[in-house]
Amino acid sequence: MPTISPGIIAVLLAVTLVPASAAAQGPSAERGKSVFDAGGCLACHTDLKNKGEPLAGGPPLKTPFGTFYAPNISPDRTHGIGGWTDVQFVRAMREGVGPDGRHYYPVFPYTSYTKATEQDLRDLKAYIMTLAPVAKPSRPHDVGFPFSIRLTLLPWKWLNFTPGEWKPDPSKDAVWNRGAYLTEALTHCGECHTPRNLMGGIDRKRWMSGSADGPDGEKVPNITPDASGIGKWSVKDIEGLLSDGGNPDGDYVGGSMGEVVAHSSSKLSAADRNAIAVYFKSLPALPSAVPKKK
Repeated sequence: MPTISPGIIAVLLAVTLVPASAAAQGPSAERGKSVFDAGGCLACHTDLKNKGEPLAGGPPLKTPFGTFYAPNISPDRTHGIGGWTDVQFVRAMREGVGPDGRHYYPVFPYTSYTKATEQDLRDLKAYIMTLAPVAKPSRPHDVGFPFSIRLTLLPWKWLNFTPGEWKPDPSKDAVWNRGAYLTEALTHCGECHTPRNLMGGIDRKRWMSGSADGPDGEKVPNITPDASGIGKWSVKDIEGLLSDGGNPDGDYVGGSMGEVVAHSSSKLSAADRNAIAVYFKSLPALPSAVPKKK
């Protein structure tokens, strides 16, 4: 009986662990809806507090570098992305570059979306194109000098951005790989739950250990398995929070995380919430990056 080399086995494992959406298929709006929900697109690009029209532009997001407004991404051809090709859409998501060649500020988490499969991104665009177009101009960002100069984003990208699709780890099982893909590419949890360097880049050495300066200055908790994070939480506890916002202490999340639960994680399948929880519990336990209250 012929033997199979370890290298071939690794390749076969890698193929079986690629997310299902990575198969070569035409764009599907039905599949794209799940990508849309995982990415939290509605909450970011809609002013929910003021009952804004879906995807017509988001509320202000205050950062140390200025105040940003998520743009209109409805299918409107003038003010939204209705005139974009699939190639332009994928480039924006993976490279942070618009059809006009402008570089996007990294408050748009292309630093995570770059890891998404092309199939998922094409499916996402297909779903967005089924929604109602909104003829409303995007609100300009309020960013002072020198950050208002888009060319400053080039050196930022050189230092803080590594483009490229997520690759499965053949040493891990399919559940872990699904959770890693969802977390690192689509749900982009690390964008809020990881501290940043002085340039605003994600500090990968402190991955998921929390942030003292999250969206609008909110403190974002450590979600590694350290005692200062989710060390005492079970997989079921994490699944429960992602489903309804409740934590093991009987409290419920609010603020930005409340919106994530309402418009993103609660809409995921139970299997995907389980996969994310499994991935969280596998992370290296790191002390919280959020200073303790005095």
